[in-house]
Amino acid sequence: MDGEKQQRYSVALSDALQALDSVPVIESQAIKSQAIKSQTIKSQALSRSQSLPQAARPLPTIIEGVSTENLLDYIQSGQVWVVNSRQRNGVILCKPFHTEFAGPGAAVGGHLDADCQAVIPVGKLSLLRPTSHQERQNAYLIRRQWIKLTQQVTDKSTPPRRAQLILNQFETYFDQETIARIPDEAFAAMVGVLPYTIRTARRTPGRLTVRMKG
Repeated sequence: MDGEKQQRYSVALSDALQALDSVPVIESQAIKSQAIKSQTIKSQALSRSQSLPQAARPLPTIIEGVSTENLLDYIQSGQVWVVNSRQRNGVILCKPFHTEFAGPGAAVGGHLDADCQAVIPVGKLSLLRPTSHQERQNAYLIRRQWIKLTQQVTDKSTPPRRAQLILNQFETYFDQETIARIPDEAFAAMVGVLPYTIRTARRTPGRLTVRMKG
């Protein structure tokens, strides 16, 4: 009987020792699993941060030389920007049913251009972030002046006259090469005429295209 008890005790002790030996292994696996999970969460967070739109990242104090897609993101970010008044530049803001031109000193972005769908830089565009409330208010006033200037053109009765005046207005500020890069559709939507009317107004008076027969 004592022999049977001794044998059972030995088997129980052996099982207990095996169970104790397996604890560190299980614990180690749990720690390793937790570490992998933690690393995965960090990687996912970093990936989400890198995939955030430009508007969700810290905004710069000056915008120059960016693509039109990035420029539109900045204008739609809710931040108000000011067209640099120290150089000849501006931006055409394409809205659902018309276009607007914001020239030097004018405010762009914020609630004014929440409906902006596309942008066309004019000249070497430079946008600055205003540093004070007064600077922002002055930019709003200048933006209104640019709108009024375009409105004076749209008040003209005939489409050909409006087309010629808007082209003349841009020629006052920009060179011919800069104006040539602006699409007819952008000018047309600015003063309420057809793109064909703008194309006609662009032609130099008196110049004819003659095809020579071979």
